Amino acid sequence: MSSLSISIIQANLAWEDKAANLRMFEDKINKLGPTELIVLPEMFSTGFSMKAKELAETMKGQTIAWMKRMSSSKKAIITGSVIINEEGTYYNRLVWMLPNEQYGWYDKRHLFGFAGEHEHYSSGNKRLIASVKGWKVNLQVCYDLRFPVWARQQNTPEVETDDEDFGGPQFVPKAPESPEYDLLIYVANWPERRSHAWKTLLQARAIENQCYVVGVNRVGADGNGINYTGDSMIIDPLGEVLHTGHNEHVHTLTLEKEDLEEVRSKFPFLQDGDSFLIV
Repeated sequence: MSSLSISIIQANLAWEDKAANLRMFEDKINKLGPTELIVLPEMFSTGFSMKAKELAETMKGQTIAWMKRMSSSKKAIITGSVIINEEGTYYNRLVWMLPNEQYGWYDKRHLFGFAGEHEHYSSGNKRLIASVKGWKVNLQVCYDLRFPVWARQQNTPEVETDDEDFGGPQFVPKAPESPEYDLLIYVANWPERRSHAWKTLLQARAIENQCYVVGVNRVGADGNGINYTGDSMIIDPLGEVLHTGHNEHVHTLTLEKEDLEEVRSKFPFLQDGDSFLIV
């Protein structure tokens, strides 16, 4: 069984100021001790801005280059979301940056219509489940938290042979050999006024998916006068909060795969889950 050390950085973001935010995060990352995965908030280089055209960059831009450099120098994975321009289409894109400068990404599926995010950004349609040290990691962004189906551990339907009594092929649940993922990460700019929902839903996602959950939020006020209290959390598969905090801070915690497997073995609830397809 393997362990995984995770560092969360809960920070006050400079509004729409990439250079200031990258300097700030670089200083915090350089002060970190040994770690394997560093998690930054949503839109960590700008704050949650709707100025997509003005602030977006390509995958060859300043912020991605910074992530490559920092991940390589720290010898740790770095993840967080960035405003990205793909040939005139804009995404709130979570990037999973490896120390060897290889990367994967996930485009936020659920755009926050309440703030008009859907008017400036395009929605993604594919989940990203990354892998590190034998851990499978499901990566999601902020508002995705309110939609449990998108995070749900899935059983894969299996087609049986024709059954005349039921009018043709029947689909029956097929229990997976192992769950889809072990760790669920949300990067966010989640406002103080809805912090109760943030904390409650993070715990719910951990319980229903029998996985560790890490939620990393920002603190301070943004350029629209919206306040954030952080409440970044690390939660175990039983829904117990292992760490949380309200002010600017950095925290590193080591998760144990053995503890996760013990919970799943003692309480094999996932095998009774419903089969479904996301379309």
